[in-house]
Amino acid sequence: MNINFAQSILAVCMAAAVGMGFAASAGEAKLHKYSTTIEKERPQLNEETKRLISAWRRHPTEANLAALKKQVAANYDKVVERKKAKLEELKRTAKHASKVQEMQEIVDEMLQNREKRIEQSLRRFTDPRLKPGSRDRQEEYLPVIGAARNVSIARTPVTNEEYSEFLKATGRKPPQDWRNGAMPAGKARHPVVTVSYADAAAYCQWLSDKDQSAVYRLPTAEEWEFAAGHMPKDASFNCGENDGTTPVDAYAETLAACGAIDMWGNCREWTSTPTARGKTVMAVKGGSWKSRRTECRTEQKEEGREASVKADDVGFRVIRESKGRTGRQDERR
Repeated sequence: MNINFAQSILAVCMAAAVGMGFAASAGEAKLHKYSTTIEKERPQLNEETKRLISAWRRHPTEANLAALKKQVAANYDKVVERKKAKLEELKRTAKHASKVQEMQEIVDEMLQNREKRIEQSLRRFTDPRLKPGSRDRQEEYLPVIGAARNVSIARTPVTNEEYSEFLKATGRKPPQDWRNGAMPAGKARHPVVTVSYADAAAYCQWLSDKDQSAVYRLPTAEEWEFAAGHMPKDASFNCGENDGTTPVDAYAETLAACGAIDMWGNCREWTSTPTARGKTVMAVKGGSWKSRRTECRTEQKEEGREASVKADDVGFRVIRESKGRTGRQDERR
């Protein structure tokens, strides 16, 4: 592996790593006005982590994998300690208890899911599809780094325009906010909302029926998290500032780990994962235009909706699972 290629790989890895942020756009960072828990510093992979990633990619042995995992765990624990320090600072200085609660929830989640987050980060680092430029592609479906190798995710949520084609083909009842069955004027490129879990699943089945080479479905919560990666600290997206949705490409400069757009804010997205609240309460991810910024975090847990609910801030994004090899990425390390 030459030096330039290794450096490019590492740059992509840094964007995908758990706990690592990347710039959403050039110029001054736009920090959300409703949260004081957004940190201004941008952690970077240290030289030892870079060395271990390169070592594993050159020689993917169990020993090199174990060494990389140990380093990833150490990095994660340092982030946790920094969050704990921020929590203690807020306890002393915050004017509102809600700010302390925000950070307490972040710390609790990081501690509770430590092993899972470390494993997710490791799976991203060791996925052979993680290549230079993988986040810059404009394809309709993008590989979900860390998930099964045949899994890709739509670059954007399903739009009103796309959903309209589904309705024309199937005769299914339109969303409640479509007056007289017509798409909302001027919102063709907005995400479709006020759709139930069953509506979203039916759309996926329609795509599957048209394409015999793949199965289309809703993502699991974990697949969605792999696709999104850590929410950039200075990202711009539709959250708490607009009275409704915006076009799915309105904040196209903000990229998820896989290169998808509009994964935070605008509309929550259905997943196929039930929450602890019951089998029919499905996890929704990414927050919406109604949310506080911290509620949009990729790691936000137990945000769910009853499957039958049709809310004005819940839409969906599609997974494409190509037929053929279906092995999980971590089984081929």
